[in-house]
Amino acid sequence: MGSTQTGSGHVQNRRILNRHFWIPVGCAALCVLLVAPWWVVRAAGGGGGFDGIVSSIESRYHQHAMRIPLMGLGSFVASAVTHGGVDGVHVAEFEHFSAPVDGDDLNRMVEEKLGQGWERMIRETSRHGGEQSLIFSHVEGKRMGLFILDLDGTDLDVVQVSVDPDRLNETILKYKHHDHGDDEHGTD
Repeated sequence: MGSTQTGSGHVQNRRILNRHFWIPVGCAALCVLLVAPWWVVRAAGGGGGFDGIVSSIESRYHQHAMRIPLMGLGSFVASAVTHGGVDGVHVAEFEHFSAPVDGDDLNRMVEEKLGQGWERMIRETSRHGGEQSLIFSHVEGKRMGLFILDLDGTDLDVVQVSVDPDRLNETILKYKHHDHGDDEHGTD
């Protein structure tokens, strides 16, 4: 009888071990299934939006973007300070950007990566292409998404932000100087 209990206990321990073995294996497989497609899209530069544009610029012009550290925290603070007036701030900076840029190609790439619903508001290109600015907007309900790309000589800045015009205006008016009428009389 003692050997039967030992055998039964051994089988039960093996079942528990098997069950505990498959839990981490299943979690690892799930993580791979969720993360692998993102890696593939990012590596191919096929993603859209802000990250897709930055990745495409990096691969097309062989430049590396410097992403602002703790930008997520900065975006959270901006949202809190403006009571939701500014949110979703993304910034990437390319320093020493020396590659020649064709304005038509750059504009086309940005339009493709931003996707449907984005409308170009401003496109400015200097005669030799060394300075270029693109500004796109996108209606997001009561909010407005803005995408700004600015090439100024050897610096290329890429910014995306979501703005609630009403809340932002309230915040600006709150900090507006109350004595601005005195300026008309020549006093500070």
